[in-house]
Amino acid sequence: MQTNLPPPGLTECDFQLLKDNAIKARELSYSPYSTFRVGCCIMTKAKACILGANVENASYGAGICAERTAIVKAVTSGHANDWLCLAISGDALETCISPCGICRQAIREFASLELPIVMFNGDGSKFIIKSLQELLPLSFGPDDLREN
Repeated sequence: MQTNLPPPGLTECDFQLLKDNAIKARELSYSPYSTFRVGCCIMTKAKACILGANVENASYGAGICAERTAIVKAVTSGHANDWLCLAISGDALETCISPCGICRQAIREFASLELPIVMFNGDGSKFIIKSLQELLPLSFGPDDLREN
């Protein structure tokens, strides 16, 4: 599903900046094993762009996805709960990639269920926009632990 409208809260210029940074973040990838680069850009409410890329490891389980790299950078930079949008881009030109299950859960820890997630193809010519709620229905999050 492609739409010509940017996600809520983003202007056309904001959306272009988000896309450019998600694509640019792929260049930071360390992916010698899969050779599949993924870049992520978290845009904060102040319109700061925080980039992340996948970082692989010879011990595969020690690698980290682009989304979680960006999340760690956002949190440790004081932007734990002020995200406007999250975007990812992979190397595939025909398909738009989506966050894996672990990344969806990590996003859930810091973002509202309404957070728009933009999934681009490799050159940014195609995209899909879904809310976190749509990608992670019936999610478990911080509020579930506060009920006790």
